[in-house]
Amino acid sequence: MIEKKRSFKPPKEQSYFLFGPRGVGKSRLLSQLYPKALFIDLLHERTLTQFLSQPERLESLIRPMKDNSVVVIDEVQRAPSLLSLVHRVMESTEFPKIKFVLTGSSSRKLKKAGVDLLAGRALIRNLYPFTASEMGSSFNVKRALETGLVPLVVSANHPQETLDAYIGIYLKEEVKQEGLVRNLESFSRFLEVMCFSHGEIINLSNVARESSIKRSTVDGYLSILEDLLLGYRIPTFKIKNRKQTVESEKFFYFDVGVFNSLCPQGILENPNQFKGQRLEGLVAQCLRAWISYRGKKEQLFFWRTHADTEVDFVVYGPSLFLAIEVKSTQEIRPENLRGLRSFAEDYPTAQRILLYMGEHERVIQGVRCIPVDKYLLSLKS
Repeated sequence: MIEKKRSFKPPKEQSYFLFGPRGVGKSRLLSQLYPKALFIDLLHERTLTQFLSQPERLESLIRPMKDNSVVVIDEVQRAPSLLSLVHRVMESTEFPKIKFVLTGSSSRKLKKAGVDLLAGRALIRNLYPFTASEMGSSFNVKRALETGLVPLVVSANHPQETLDAYIGIYLKEEVKQEGLVRNLESFSRFLEVMCFSHGEIINLSNVARESSIKRSTVDGYLSILEDLLLGYRIPTFKIKNRKQTVESEKFFYFDVGVFNSLCPQGILENPNQFKGQRLEGLVAQCLRAWISYRGKKEQLFFWRTHADTEVDFVVYGPSLFLAIEVKSTQEIRPENLRGLRSFAEDYPTAQRILLYMGEHERVIQGVRCIPVDKYLLSLKS
């Protein structure tokens, strides 16, 4: 796997969950951060079997350890019963003071087991695909738009083949084995149909019709997609709004390469059909990671009025207010600035930015127009 310095900053003393999809480098990062830690890898079938049959084995391993030692339990959702033992060790004076790091690529089982069991004792952190700034000089926006930024894929000798297999791994290991859906074929069809909602407001009725499944089933499938950390939603920005804004949410797959892999591909498909969605998705995932790693309490939104005036992203927090429009064009036209102009009427203090595929930074009507690769590379936590 390509070695890159990650922007993730771990809590110094407190125990924490580290969530992230498969392949984003959780295990590798933690082995670098805690080289002397006790690692319990639940992806290893023998280890998993041991802890499922004898969860108290964890206590016997911890008793002889020294205060301030670190225990990493990798993919803890595979043995959620261990959470109660972790809780016991944290609370009891019988054991040394241990820092637990609990990784997970799915939150579904942990929700059922009650992650809140450790609320206040274990923080929640996230790890994402590489960002442009983490990639540095090796970042290439055109390549990123094709195969994404999942470290597993970026580091592969054959990135496209690895990417094509990625969803298959999830379907086999996370969905089929865990019995999350009854009909794997309909779920696979749903994944493809959701490509048309990537970067768009979700219309569940349309998704149900195109997937040939019930609306209630779509709700369940979407929850599974989010629990597996394969997709996420961003809400509309409506803080002190004067214009009427929509109430719906936008959906994104967590990585633009994964989105590409799921898109319909055939001789009759328009190769440019998802061009704008790919670029918007790349910006979204880099902004999302940047906000998370900064830890400054900013949030990511989008803005759309009932008159269909839109700004792709709004970053809002105590000390930062950005309105960002993304265009896949190499030239800037006056109509490209319409959403940002309208947004400025309600929020004149927001910094307005247009990202595009051109080569030069410019200022037009008070809007900073920046090449998308240059801007993404500047997002350093």
